[in-house]
Amino acid sequence: MNSSSTTMKPDVTLSLTLPSPDLAHSFKPEERGVKLIKLLLTCAKHASSGDLHRADTCLHRISQLASVTGDSMQRLAARFATALANRIIRRWPGLYSALNHSERMSTDLGWARQAHSTFPKSFPFMSFAYAVLTQTLVHAMSWDRVIHIVDLGSGDPQLWASFLQKLSNGPMGPPHVKVTCVSANKVLLDDLGTVLLKEAKSLDMPFQYNPLNVTLIDLTQAMLDVRPGEALAFVSILNFHVLLAEDDCVDMHFTVNENNDETKENNKMAEFLKMLRSMSPKLVLLVEQESDHNLTRLVDRFVEGLHYYSAIFDSIDTTFTIGEFSGDDRIRLEDMVGQEILNMVACEGLERVERHERIARWVVRFSRAGFKPANLWLAAMEEAQQIIESLGPIGYKVVTHRPGLMICWHDRPIYTVSAWIV
Repeated sequence: MNSSSTTMKPDVTLSLTLPSPDLAHSFKPEERGVKLIKLLLTCAKHASSGDLHRADTCLHRISQLASVTGDSMQRLAARFATALANRIIRRWPGLYSALNHSERMSTDLGWARQAHSTFPKSFPFMSFAYAVLTQTLVHAMSWDRVIHIVDLGSGDPQLWASFLQKLSNGPMGPPHVKVTCVSANKVLLDDLGTVLLKEAKSLDMPFQYNPLNVTLIDLTQAMLDVRPGEALAFVSILNFHVLLAEDDCVDMHFTVNENNDETKENNKMAEFLKMLRSMSPKLVLLVEQESDHNLTRLVDRFVEGLHYYSAIFDSIDTTFTIGEFSGDDRIRLEDMVGQEILNMVACEGLERVERHERIARWVVRFSRAGFKPANLWLAAMEEAQQIIESLGPIGYKVVTHRPGLMICWHDRPIYTVSAWIV
């Protein structure tokens, strides 16, 4: 932001009013959804251009129609409205810091832990992705006697316990396995270690756990302690994109001078991929959101975000209709998704880490670093397809897409799974 925008603060009073039930119910759901989308897009344009008075007016109208307990469009609108309000408040650093500090102080660690455990159970695509990942790893490493898996951020016991079980039935018996998990969440690391050490003991498997309590951005090769003779693999689930964060040149209207259509080189990502390649891994497995939230103009990624997260919220509705989850589970899950939306909309520069990109851009980035696409194990794909089909007419389907596969919700791509080799 330039000097003029930091020294002169516009006189704006944000409307912090409660929703009006009568107004929200005066529209049919379809009409209300269309109106919310129009209001959100208009608000994003005002927030982007610096017209905060009009942005505030839009937020007031949205608050009368949106609800965190309403239908999927109302809940989605509430999350995007919160993100826009957060972006506006950032123009007053003192106010923003005070509110953000209060939010951090009130964070319930138990709530966050339950949300993390609910996530893979709530989305059938995660079981699908886990089946593909574990079978592909086991197929590639079944004859190796010392295996080192580096989990770049997921920390999910369900994934790695299943992997250990499958490895224990290999042609040469249980191998020696080392799991390194990278996460800024120490509780997650401790929980994972407890589960995996217990699982390995029950399988009579030589096992080593290496927790790294750092962010992916701060990870170094020395921390990984890769030893000669180890069959090495890296797995990233919905986390690799944080490496794309950079100090964008943002002007006073929160736009960036860059061509959105190009796959711009990113030094941190290039260096990280170079580091991975230097260790000669047998596999690098990647699960990422299939949408372009790394666009530089706020309005552009806002439109992308509305389209993408509407599919996510619709799928959540289906899951919680047919599943056995409580209302609190859904709120916890949507809080996690809401944090992605908040970061994508409200933040810029190094703070904006939710920079999801489509598979075509990942192909360019991995190819530049010297990686080649690898095949996902066919039997794993068949097993994963059975998982999808067992759900009945729930809306998920799988599409093979070089260099991997794409998980769709009613023909809308939402996640991709890909494999890479040196």
